[in-house]
Amino acid sequence: MKASPKKLLATLRGARQERPPLWLMRQAGRYLPEYRALRETKGGFLELCYDPEAAAEVTLQPIRRFGFDGSILFSDILVIPHALGQHLWFEAGEGPRLAPPLVDNALTSLEAAHQRLDPVYATVARVAAALPPETTFLGFAGSPWTVATYMVAGQGSKDQAAARRMAFGDPAGFRNIIDAIVDLSVTYLSGQIEHGVDAVQLFDSWAGSLSPAQYERWVIAPNAEIVRRLKALHPDTPVIGFPKGAGGKLRAYADETGVDAIGLDETVDPLWADAALPSHLPVQGNLDPLALVAGGEALDTAIDRILAAFPSRPHIFNLGHGIVPDTPIAHVEHLIKRVRGG
Repeated sequence: MKASPKKLLATLRGARQERPPLWLMRQAGRYLPEYRALRETKGGFLELCYDPEAAAEVTLQPIRRFGFDGSILFSDILVIPHALGQHLWFEAGEGPRLAPPLVDNALTSLEAAHQRLDPVYATVARVAAALPPETTFLGFAGSPWTVATYMVAGQGSKDQAAARRMAFGDPAGFRNIIDAIVDLSVTYLSGQIEHGVDAVQLFDSWAGSLSPAQYERWVIAPNAEIVRRLKALHPDTPVIGFPKGAGGKLRAYADETGVDAIGLDETVDPLWADAALPSHLPVQGNLDPLALVAGGEALDTAIDRILAAFPSRPHIFNLGHGIVPDTPIAHVEHLIKRVRGG
């Protein structure tokens, strides 16, 4: 069989590369002038996500400009609660809103609208047909705990208090929400795979807000269930887990969820991660997005430290969280040159 030219996909399957493949979380977005120009013509963010032609164009923009090894679908984690029946909109300058918030309303009060995901599948098909053969196409979904925090509160929060209170005070009701997210996430990710993605990532942006016992219950167990069911359907499709803020609980996540690779946020010492995580497990990360903004010596030092931290482990170079809007394009170009040894 002819070897695949997709270095990132090979890395996710356990093959270490001489130079790590590279992509950046939120690489398609507000720091790019071509994105801002397109956004102005399309109205709101959600309208952009649900326009297959426009969303495919946004997904492809950073590949054309930078030639990243991975292309990640342009969408949003909150399409899942939208498809479960909550109303979703984005307030300018304030972020997403969901109604009704489930802290005061039963999940059974919602009327599911799974067809809302159809435009995303159409976007995937468009991108898959247009990507260079060497580029790995990544799909994604939000992990159940993180998605549930928005569904319960009706918006984002700094401490996820509404969801944490519900998880303690009404664990059966909260379990129903988590289970619904798990079920639809498996369907959604499977649909992305069937339409052309090579691998998927589970984003658990608020994993760090839970105590160890709650973390086991609401982060590890639901993610493990998604991975188990997805692998039964698509055994050859790698799954990346990104439990932001997990810290010392990363080893348990790696051991118990069954993910094929694990993303490290910027607070994780890469040397510690290399020593603590299973030696065969590919890791992804974990440059501080603000080091990329700063540039200069701070950026070079951070890049060198990460590159040196994984001498024998499969590694994908990435940020520890999403790229920020004021990131200079020249700094991204410098990062790519340094990582690729140019």
